[in-house]
Amino acid sequence: MTVHLVKMAVGVESVAHLTERQTLRRREAGTGHRLGELRIMTRHGPRRGDELLDGGSIFWVIKRFIRVRQRILGLDHDAVRDDGRPACSLILDPELERTELQASRAFQGWRYLSEAMTPADATFDATQFDDVPDEMVAELRALGLL
Repeated sequence: MTVHLVKMAVGVESVAHLTERQTLRRREAGTGHRLGELRIMTRHGPRRGDELLDGGSIFWVIKRFIRVRQRILGLDHDAVRDDGRPACSLILDPELERTELQASRAFQGWRYLSEAMTPADATFDATQFDDVPDEMVAELRALGLL
């Protein structure tokens, strides 16, 4: 059974900002087999790793709304932080897929999402609404106008 993660994109202002940060992170990635990989470090590895690797994605919360997702390609349980402490790396597909806006409250760490709880991929060009207030876009979607 596939599960997904939802995580707050702390300090991120927009989807474009997340893209910029991840592009920079990929450029700064290590050498060898890790060259260009997009890795997100976590203190503890996910307990449901097998379910995540069965087609799971990470859904990013930006400014109180889930806005995009990325496929999880792998887990590296032998990762090491810059300070030498052990960690787990989530290896992500660099492609960001816009989703329908879904409101989310603040939380720490990550949360698991079942397939039924995930927002659908956007069926329209979401970039054209980047300047429209999120609450207005969500309301227009609920009314069936978008």
